Amino acid sequence: MEVKPHTARVLVGRLRGAVATLDGAAAAAAVSEIRLASKEDPEIRAPLADAGAVPLLASQLHHASSAAVDAAAALLNISISARDQVATAPGVLDALTSALRSGHAAHHAAAVVYSLLCGGESHRAAVCARRPLLSALVALLRASPKPSTRATKDALKALFGVALYAPSRATLVSLGAVQALFALVMTDERNGIVEDATAVVAQVAGCAESLEAFRWVSGVRILLDLVEPGGAATPRARENAAAALLNLVVAGGEAAAAEVLAVGGAEETVRELAEDSAASPRGKAKAEALLRALEGAGPAARRREHRLSDFLDGLVQSDPYISSPASASTHG
Repeated sequence: MEVKPHTARVLVGRLRGAVATLDGAAAAAAVSEIRLASKEDPEIRAPLADAGAVPLLASQLHHASSAAVDAAAALLNISISARDQVATAPGVLDALTSALRSGHAAHHAAAVVYSLLCGGESHRAAVCARRPLLSALVALLRASPKPSTRATKDALKALFGVALYAPSRATLVSLGAVQALFALVMTDERNGIVEDATAVVAQVAGCAESLEAFRWVSGVRILLDLVEPGGAATPRARENAAAALLNLVVAGGEAAAAEVLAVGGAEETVRELAEDSAASPRGKAKAEALLRALEGAGPAARRREHRLSDFLDGLVQSDPYISSPASASTHG
């Protein structure tokens, strides 16, 4: 008898028995054991999934208790080696939604969602089709009291994975993600939050529906402020802001370009980044592509009877730093 599968069956058997007899204390102890084993021994993760641990652990996510935290952490560990079994287990996505809303296990639940999003197109589509789950991720960003830094960053990481799937961007806009993200950009001073939030903004910007949401929060002006030298706390936030403006123009066409150009000094601000010798190659490339898009919307281009939409079509085809908003590939 192989040791790992046998140990996994014993651990899962304890949890199954505790759940069957409604023994909460025994169930919590069994979940804690599974969490510890899945953390310390990578080789037992797949056997735990084979033994039926996933649906039993998922059932614990509906309880606001330490068992829910341990169950979410165990699912995260197991997903590293048995992602398909976690993604396809009955009730897992509903249970993760519940955990995201409870707060106790939110950061682990968000990390599990991100892990599933990394599992390929079919898993990504399944996760992104769950509107309540996406709503719970967005709600976590604006929860009161403010969630921990780890929970916020895990939620942003999951939302980034969701936004990589192009069909989900409009859904995120409709759920208020743009407002929640810009609120973090403007008010959250915790380490790394602005960088992560602007990375998600850059992805969500890649749909036509985002333009109106950006207008409501003065998003274009905020992003241009970040693009200015010294406007962002880190080079990555500055790069992400430029990427967001570029994606907004590619997705929104003439109306989006006009929105950017309506901000005084917009082209000069973007040109400063494009010509900044200290800027990263990625940041400079985004700024250069954005400049070309904005110049294509200028009066001289109109006199030549070139439409911005035609220009952008060529830009998408020729520029390796951006991708079509109709695709699911990353802009970042």
